[in-house]
Amino acid sequence: MASTETFKFILVLLVAILALELIARRLRLPSAAALLAGGIAIAFLPGVPEVSFDPELVLTVFLPPLLMDGAFYTVWAEFRRYLGGILWLAVGAVVFTTFAVGVAVHWVLPSLPWAACFALGAVVSPPDAVAAKAVLDKVRLPRRLTVLLEGESLLNDATGLVLFRFAVAAALTGAFSMQDALLSFVGLSLGGIAVGLVVGGLVVLTLRRIDHVFLAITASCLSPWAAYIGGESVHVSGVIAVVTCGIIFGWYQHDVFTANVRMRSTAFWQVLIFLLEALVFILIGFSLRGVIERLGGVGQALHTLGVPILVVLGTVILSRFVWVYATDYLRVPLARMVGRKPLPPSPKASFLLSWAGMRGVVTLAIALSLPEAMPGRDLTLAAAFAVILVTVVIQGSTVGAIIRWLGLEAERHADSAYLNEGQASLLIDSAQLEAVKACAYDDQGTLIHPRLLEQYTYRVSVAERYSKTPEAFTGGREAHYDVVLAAIAAGRAELLRLHRAGRIHDELLHYIERDLDLQQIEAENDRESPGI
Repeated sequence: MASTETFKFILVLLVAILALELIARRLRLPSAAALLAGGIAIAFLPGVPEVSFDPELVLTVFLPPLLMDGAFYTVWAEFRRYLGGILWLAVGAVVFTTFAVGVAVHWVLPSLPWAACFALGAVVSPPDAVAAKAVLDKVRLPRRLTVLLEGESLLNDATGLVLFRFAVAAALTGAFSMQDALLSFVGLSLGGIAVGLVVGGLVVLTLRRIDHVFLAITASCLSPWAAYIGGESVHVSGVIAVVTCGIIFGWYQHDVFTANVRMRSTAFWQVLIFLLEALVFILIGFSLRGVIERLGGVGQALHTLGVPILVVLGTVILSRFVWVYATDYLRVPLARMVGRKPLPPSPKASFLLSWAGMRGVVTLAIALSLPEAMPGRDLTLAAAFAVILVTVVIQGSTVGAIIRWLGLEAERHADSAYLNEGQASLLIDSAQLEAVKACAYDDQGTLIHPRLLEQYTYRVSVAERYSKTPEAFTGGREAHYDVVLAAIAAGRAELLRLHRAGRIHDELLHYIERDLDLQQIEAENDRESPGI
């Protein structure tokens, strides 16, 4: 496909993404499922060119920013608090699934070498950060479950990639050493952390010295690729490098970003992530066409590989249930052995953790990267796509219903270790009032800023009342901000009338409009505040 035609085709895909996203919202379907199904449908339309892509390029283009987006918003205290549970999933569940799938495939196809069976298991074992984020963004879970699922999706790709590389090497060379594999995994992980620390530190130091909005946004957007490519170039885990860099950047961005940079960069980043996530699922859908054509059509693929694929699907889903339930009940005696008081096992939480194991871009990319000489390559490609399709469309589409059925919706004020909105607002407003008091009088003691002093004193008094009885403000709060938003809308209409009448310059229009936008954003946020 010529370069111009490729660009036009990408534009068509972006239009398709908008349409599929609107359809998903109208039908209340997960975006990932709609985009995946849409990609499959578009790929088989008459006249649509065949799309092929380099799997390494897919990982390099899509994975770093999508991992960064998850790591950037990671709550470090909660991540550290539940790190043990995260590692049980990100390392233990991936290894267990790889082993279980390998054994099951070799049972069905005894002629396939063990190393090739375990390579297939490594391909389908790691749940995907993109798929998990696409689903978790639409649901509300207790914090522990959210942290476990998000943390697992950030770290398990590294486990799956290491297992895959060793399995492929063993299948092609016939040599494998468990000791070398363990040492390599530890070295890759520690090296990735080191690279992430260096890149994250350099990004923070650089942003402290940049006072230009667009340059700061550009530098921050380059950071995930810098961490990933830097890690891979020195032969350590680029995935862990990106996650480490993202956690550091997310921790320090409150200090290094101005309000203007943060507001603009957040808007730009959200659009970028939306497009990348959507394109990933579209490309996954397109990849089915190449897999089907390689296998000689749908009928031939089902005839020759139908049973092994069903075995892989069943093993992938069942093995996660076995691992999650087993570790949930084992962690209680293990915690007591080290003197800790663990939470009791929760069958409902374990069921959800077991069900929310969607696969995505990493499974597809590493499957497509298999060498041509790899035994069982066709089975691995077909099984990888089947696992992605079933877990995203079926499991991803039903996670919300499962949460409601299990009664696991997040409750407000669930964690007393944190201040609620009213308590935090009171402390912030009090600090602002003290700053205003210090500047409200001149050297002779004359009040020179009475309006500001009155305004911030009033805010503190309201915050005090709200922190004590927030329920008393519920109805009045919404009504208050409805009036504020109506006033802003009236001001915006008058601004546009003056501009259309030629009475104000465009430069003044943009200046006042930005002020009204900030007022509206603040009012909408305050009106919809969860009150946590």
